[in-house]
Amino acid sequence: MTPIHTPSNILEPRLDYVMCAGSAGTHRMAYWEWGDPDNDKVLLCVHGLTRTGRDFDHLAMRLAQDYRVVCPDVVGRGKSDWLIHGANYVVPQYVADMFTLIARLKPAQLDWVGTSMGGVIGLALVGSLVMSSLLRPVRGAFGLPPEQTVTLGKIVLNDIGPKLSASGLDRIAEYVGQPMQFDSFELAVDYVRSVSAGFGPHDQAGWEDLTRHVFNRQGGHWIKHYDLRMAEPFADNSPAKIEASEAILWAAYESIASPVLLVRGEESDLFTAETAQEMLLRNSHAQLHTVGGVGHAPTLRSNDQIDPVAAFLLSK
Repeated sequence: MTPIHTPSNILEPRLDYVMCAGSAGTHRMAYWEWGDPDNDKVLLCVHGLTRTGRDFDHLAMRLAQDYRVVCPDVVGRGKSDWLIHGANYVVPQYVADMFTLIARLKPAQLDWVGTSMGGVIGLALVGSLVMSSLLRPVRGAFGLPPEQTVTLGKIVLNDIGPKLSASGLDRIAEYVGQPMQFDSFELAVDYVRSVSAGFGPHDQAGWEDLTRHVFNRQGGHWIKHYDLRMAEPFADNSPAKIEASEAILWAAYESIASPVLLVRGEESDLFTAETAQEMLLRNSHAQLHTVGGVGHAPTLRSNDQIDPVAAFLLSK
């Protein structure tokens, strides 16, 4: 493994991007990087539906001495481009973008932290890796050697699993596509606090941090800083599609042979206690940590939430 150095800016994020491809052309996916850029031990942190990679600032600062921490803004959010067609804001596109990013990073060790949607992307990526390994032909001395492939190490699934509560999905669908604008940043903060009550208690500075990367000032107003069209795929989520997606995610989850930490907000309306227990039964590599007094989803900003995640990732 490449020796780790400690540059002077190790605790400051660097902004970069990769060019990704989709059915309607190309788009740039921005990512925030912490730690030594020469460290090939990589932690990929992927955010929730309407959030950005800056949600992981506190976790990244804690782990930047040990990892090259990479926190993408999933397409349509943050600094990343928006897609031409709103219907393309779906998990297969997000997974393809992550593979492009991973190819850029070339990690010797790749661990994953996924909050909500970021956890679903992680599970779908695992499923893609399993399927490709099954379909990959035996080519003898031809082609790439078997060890030159992407594998996921430790995985943290933050308040997410293969099965999602319908009531939690309905709550998110109510606000995700609503065009909101406010005359002041303070009003935008109040709005984020109201729709993100599940994040649990935060002081005023905390709510401001959770707002500044998802609202942007334009023309004297503060508006949502993500593509509202990402709500379009929600309208097409029939029960049959949800059931088929869950079956795929369960298969991917059960195939994980590396350690998994399930983080659940005790009051979560999306990731139920029943689903968490089922996940423990269906994969012996999993362990559960419950965050008291928090719903969907723990923000991983305070020491009491970061400590268990850091201990899991850094354990031998």
